[in-house]
Amino acid sequence: MIRFVMAAAVGVALATPALAQTKTVAITAIVEHPALDAVRDGVVEALKAAGWVPGQTLTVEYQSAQGNPATAAQIARQFVGKRPDVIVPISTPSAQAVVAATRDVPVVFSAVTDPVGAQLVRNPDHPGGNVTGLSDFPPVEEHLLLIRKVLPGAKRIGVPYNPGDANSVSLVGTIKALAAKHGMTVVEAPANRSSEVQGAARGLVGKADVIYTALDNTVVSALEAVVAVGAQNKLPVFSGDTDSVARGTVASIGFNYFEVGRQTGQIVARVLKGEKPGDIPVTTARGTDLVVNPAAAQAMGVTLPADLVQSAKVVGK
Repeated sequence: MIRFVMAAAVGVALATPALAQTKTVAITAIVEHPALDAVRDGVVEALKAAGWVPGQTLTVEYQSAQGNPATAAQIARQFVGKRPDVIVPISTPSAQAVVAATRDVPVVFSAVTDPVGAQLVRNPDHPGGNVTGLSDFPPVEEHLLLIRKVLPGAKRIGVPYNPGDANSVSLVGTIKALAAKHGMTVVEAPANRSSEVQGAARGLVGKADVIYTALDNTVVSALEAVVAVGAQNKLPVFSGDTDSVARGTVASIGFNYFEVGRQTGQIVARVLKGEKPGDIPVTTARGTDLVVNPAAAQAMGVTLPADLVQSAKVVGK
C-alpha cells in the first residue's frame, strides 16, 4: 500500500473568501500505472487551478490498493472514517469499494467505464445520493477500425482481461458485439491477477491475429509482459488507452488521462464549492487522440500506413 499526504498549511491568507477554508480530498486507485497516475495528477492540477493549493489550502491523501480488491475495501473504510470533504476513487474496483463504504461522504469517481453496470449509480443524468463522477468509456469501434486499417486480414481479436472486474466484463461484451459487426471474433484470455497476465497473453499465440488490451487495470499494470509476448511471436498488440503506446503497444485512439483527471477535478471543485454530488450528472471524458508507435509495430512485424502516422497526434519512437 502506498500513501502520501500533502499537508495543509495553517493560517494561509487567500484572495478568494470562498476558498478560505482548507479542504481535504482523499484519492485512491486500484493499482499504480501511468494512466491512473495521470488521472490522480490531473485531479490535483484542476483543484489547484480552482484555487485549492496542495500544502496551503488543500490536503490530499493518496493510497493505492496495489491490485488487491480486499485492500481497496480497507482503504475505502479508512478514508470514510477520516471524513474528508470528497473521496475520489480511480477505477471501477476502487469506486465500488468506496461507494459500498459510505452513503454520506461525497464521492467523485473517475476512469470508470460503465458506472451503471458497476452499480455505482442508477441514472447517470440524475445520480442522486452522494455519488457522481466521470466515465472513460473507450471508443471501441474506432479501435477495431484502427486494427482493421493496420491489419486488414485480422479476424481474431485476443483480449486478455480480469473476469473479476465488472468493468472489464462489461467492456468485453461490448467488444464482442462490435467485433461481430465488423466480421471479427473475440478470443478471451482471462487473468485474475497481474502475475497471470503473461500466461494469458501466451495462450493467445496461434489463436489470435492481434492482441487488444482494453481498459483493464490488471492487464495494463502488467502491460510489458503482453508487449514481450507480442514481440517474441510477431503478434501485434493494440491498446485501449493511449498511455500504453509509449510502453510498447502499436497504436491506440483514446483519452489523455491527465485531461481525464483534470475533467474529474473540475467536478470535485464543484462539490468543494457546495454542490451536491447527486445533483451533478455523470459525464463522459472528452477528447480522443490517435497515438502510434512505429518502432513497436516493426518489432511485432507490422508496418504502419504512412497516412496513419501522418494523422497521429503523437508518434512514439
